[in-house]
Amino acid sequence: MSTIAAEKYVRLTTFTQDGRRKETPVWIADLGDGRVGFTTDDDTWKVKRINHTPAVELVACNMKGVATEGAATVTGTAEVVSGDAFRTVEAAVKAKYGIAYRAMDLFSKVSRRVKRQADAGIGIVITLD
Repeated sequence: MSTIAAEKYVRLTTFTQDGRRKETPVWIADLGDGRVGFTTDDDTWKVKRINHTPAVELVACNMKGVATEGAATVTGTAEVVSGDAFRTVEAAVKAKYGIAYRAMDLFSKVSRRVKRQADAGIGIVITLD
């Protein structure tokens, strides 16, 4: 397991088309073979940025995205996945976060139904450098 995958929260840095940094805390799970992943909705800005610029940075943080003092930044290449690949990421995240993940997933599904949006969970797989 990679060291970054052992963290409860990591700050994901993605990059806009003009190179600006955008940071957000995410849950992360080990996928083996030097890869980590997390789940998200298909309409998030991080997905749009990753589709344009797949280079990302990860650093251990708290739930608000404040980097852990002395934590090393890890770089990698992100890929948006769906279908069976999404289910693999989702299973790893569920296994790590348990009931907290299930609660967040339920909230997301209810929210999308209220907005009359289709359930559109996807995975992000990051191959670490």
